Amino acid sequence: GSNVALELPPGAGPFVPTPPVLQTTDPYYRFNDLAYRWISLDNWTYSRTFKTPFDVSKWQRVNLVFEGVDTVAEILVNNITVGTTDNMFNRYSFDITNVIREVSFIEVRFLSAISYAAECSRAHRAYRVPPECPPPVQKGECHVNFIRKEQCSFSWDWGPSFPTQGIWKDVRIETYNLCHLIYFTLTPSYGKSAQQWSLEIESSFDVVSAKPVAALMTVNIPKLQTRETYTIQLHPGESRVVLLVNISKSAAVETWWPNGHGNQTAYSMTTMFLMEAGYSIEKFSKVCYIFILFTLERFKKTLNWLRLLLLSTVDANMNALRVWGGGVYEQDEFYDICDELGIMIWQDFMFACALYPTDQSYLESVRAEITHQVKSLKSHPSIILWSGNNENEAAIADNWFSITHAEMEIYFKDYVTLYVKNIREIVLAEDKSRPYITSSPTNGVESVKEGWLSQNPYDTHYGDTHFYNYLSDCWNWTGYPKTRFASEYGFQSWPSFSTLVKVSAAEDWSYTSNFSLHLQHHEAGNDQMLHQAGLHFKLPQSTDPLKKFKDTIYLTQVMQAQCLKVETEFYRRSQSEIIKGEGHTMGALYWQLNDIWQAPSWASLEYGGKWKMLHYFARHFFAPLLPVGYEDNGVFYIYSVSDLHLDCHLTLKVSVQWSSLESVCSLATEELTIKAGSAVPIYKEPINDLMKRCGNCTRQSCVVTFYLESGGWLSSSGNYHFLSSLKDAVGLEKAEISATISQQGDQYIFVLQTNAIAPFVWLDVGIVQGRFSDNGFLMAQKRKEVLFYPWQPTIVEELEKSLSLTSLMDIS
Repeated sequence: GSNVALELPPGAGPFVPTPPVLQTTDPYYRFNDLAYRWISLDNWTYSRTFKTPFDVSKWQRVNLVFEGVDTVAEILVNNITVGTTDNMFNRYSFDITNVIREVSFIEVRFLSAISYAAECSRAHRAYRVPPECPPPVQKGECHVNFIRKEQCSFSWDWGPSFPTQGIWKDVRIETYNLCHLIYFTLTPSYGKSAQQWSLEIESSFDVVSAKPVAALMTVNIPKLQTRETYTIQLHPGESRVVLLVNISKSAAVETWWPNGHGNQTAYSMTTMFLMEAGYSIEKFSKVCYIFILFTLERFKKTLNWLRLLLLSTVDANMNALRVWGGGVYEQDEFYDICDELGIMIWQDFMFACALYPTDQSYLESVRAEITHQVKSLKSHPSIILWSGNNENEAAIADNWFSITHAEMEIYFKDYVTLYVKNIREIVLAEDKSRPYITSSPTNGVESVKEGWLSQNPYDTHYGDTHFYNYLSDCWNWTGYPKTRFASEYGFQSWPSFSTLVKVSAAEDWSYTSNFSLHLQHHEAGNDQMLHQAGLHFKLPQSTDPLKKFKDTIYLTQVMQAQCLKVETEFYRRSQSEIIKGEGHTMGALYWQLNDIWQAPSWASLEYGGKWKMLHYFARHFFAPLLPVGYEDNGVFYIYSVSDLHLDCHLTLKVSVQWSSLESVCSLATEELTIKAGSAVPIYKEPINDLMKRCGNCTRQSCVVTFYLESGGWLSSSGNYHFLSSLKDAVGLEKAEISATISQQGDQYIFVLQTNAIAPFVWLDVGIVQGRFSDNGFLMAQKRKEVLFYPWQPTIVEELEKSLSLTSLMDIS
C-alpha cells in the first residue's frame, strides 16, 4: 500500500471574534493565559484543499487516518461528513474511498472542549460527578472529567488553563488492496519448565478482500539464530493473528536492564507477510527481553521531553519515570528513547483526581482508547506497569468531594465499573506480561480484598503511598511514611530568574506582586514555601526589591532541594529494614520531573530544561553508592546505601568542620564490606561524644561531612549532616568565591576558590543552556572544579559574562 502525508495547517473558522490587543503573542507572557481564554471558548475549523497523488480507482480502500485529534470534531471531505471524534487519546480511521476526488477539500470542524464538557455534565442528570470545577486559585475551566482530553489542560495546581483544540498528531491517507496491517505487537516471555525464551507476536489486519486471504509469515531474528515461517489465513474485516515463536535454545539471550543495572539489549527482527498476487508487507522491529519481578527488587528512582529531558533523567542517576494520569500518553519517540536509555515507565491511564461518568457512550470511548493505547505501547520494554488512575481511590476513601454516606454506593459502583470491569478487563486481555494496579496510591491485593476500594489507600504496610506535608519540618525524617514504595512526594520551589524574566516585566519582580500571585496555582503555595524555608534559614530582608526577589527564588530552591534530600535519603536507607511491619522501601518517585510553564511548581527541571538545585541534589541522593547520615534520639548514624550488584570494600571517612576550611577533627573507619543492593548501618556515635571528641565543637558551629573511599580515592558521592538550623549557625562568614573558566573540548571547566565554608553554592549562567557536573553544593574545601556541559554552542567569554555565584551567606 501507499501512505501519503496530509499536513493540515491551523486556520480560524469564520466566526472567531477579534482577540484583545496583547503586549506579546507568547501565551505564557504575564497574564496572557487569561487574555487568551477566548480561544478555547470558541469553535475552530481546520481546512485545506489537496491534490490526490495517486489513482483512487486502483485501490480497494482509501482511509483518512488521524493519530490524534484534540478533541471534539466533525470531519468532512468534499462537504460529506466522514466521521466524528470525541477522544484525544484514540486513533481514528475513516473510510473515504467513495468521497475522495482528484482534488479534494477537507474540513475538521472543532467544537469548544469547554462547551462540550459543560453540555455532557448538564446531560448527566441522574447524579453529580465531582469535582465540577477546579479551585479558584487555578483559574481553570469546569467539567474536565466529562471529556476524554488531557485533564490538566483545563488547569492544574502547577499549570495554566489552555484547553487546546486541533490536530495534535500525524494525519495521513492510507491506500491498500487485500489487507492492511494496523497493529503489530511483541510480548517476550521465558518458559521455566522448557527453559526457553519465546516471543508472542500479535498482528491485527483490516482485510478488504471479499474472501479469506492466505499468507506466508516469516519471522527472522538473526542474532538469536531464529527464523520461522508460518501459514496464516486472514478473514474479511478485522482479522487478528497470534503466533508464539520459540527462540533457538542455542542462542545466548541477553536481557534488557534498567539504567545502572546492565545493558539495554535489543535484537533486530524482520517480519515478512507474503500474500497472493505478490502483495507483501514487511515490518522491522526491536525485540527486548526483560524480567519483571514485581516484588520491586530494584530501587526505582525518580518521579509523577525527549532526548534532552530523558538524558537529564539518566544524568541524575534516575532509572524510572511515571507518565502521570492527568496528562497524555507520550509520543512514540519518548518510549523509544526510554527503551534505549533504560528508563522504566510507570504508565498511568489518563484519569486523575476526579470521579468519572460511566454512561454507555463514555465507556465505549474509553474502551477504544485503552485498547488502542495498550496495543500501541505494550511492545516497549521500558513500560513495567499499568495504573488505572491517579489518586481516585484515595479521593473516594478520604471523601475529597463531600459525598453523603447514602450516595457513596453510586460512586463505589462507578469506580469498579470503570477501572475494574472495563479498563482492567482490556489490559488483562491485551497484555499478560505486566501487572495492572487500579490506582495510585493503592494497597494492591489488600485493596482488592476490600472490593477494590480500600478504607485507607495510604496504608504504609501495602502497595504505594503519596505523601505531602508543607507545614511540618521537612528536616525531621520521623514525619515521613516508612512505606513499601514512595510513588509521589515533593515540595514546591520557584524557577530561576533567567527563566521568569522572559515572561515578565520589571514591575513583576517581587514575591508579592500580582504576577507572582497569578502564577501560583496551589492554594497558599507561596506562603508555604516561605514557612518551610523560614524553619531553617533567615528569610531575605534586602531593601533592594530585585535582590530580595532573586534571594527568595534562590532560597525556595535551597529549601526544596534540602527537603527532598532528607525525605529521599530516608526512603533509600529504609530499603533493607522492616520495623513493626513497615519499611522495605523499594522505590522513590518524587513529584515532579518537568514544568509546562515558567511558574512555581514541584518540578526539578524548569520550563526549557534548566536544572533546579533539586535536580543536582537528586544526582547525589540517587547515586548508586551513597552514605546517608541522620540523627535519632541524640545518636548520629551513617548508613551505606548500595544499588551495586557486587559487594565492595571501602573505608568511611567522617570529618567535622565549620567556619574554618580545615577540619576540626576527622576519623576513618576500618575497611568495611558494603553489601550490594542493600542499606545497612556502618557508623554510630552519640552527638555529645562526637562534639567532645572534636574539641570546641557545638551544634551551631559545626557540620559533619562524610564519604566512602578506597585507597584515598573518593568512591561515593560526598554527603553532609547539619547539626542545627543554618539560621542559628555561629561563625559562618560571607564567603568570597571566585571562578576561572576554561574550555576543554566540548565542555568547560569552572575552577572555584573560596576563603570560607560556603553552603549551597549556586552557579548560574543565565540563559546559556546546559548543565553543571555539580551545583548547589556545600563547598568545604578551598578549591573545587566543576564541569559545564553546554546544550548549544557557547564560548568562555559568554559564560564569564553570564555567570553569577551565590551561596547562603549572600542572602541578606
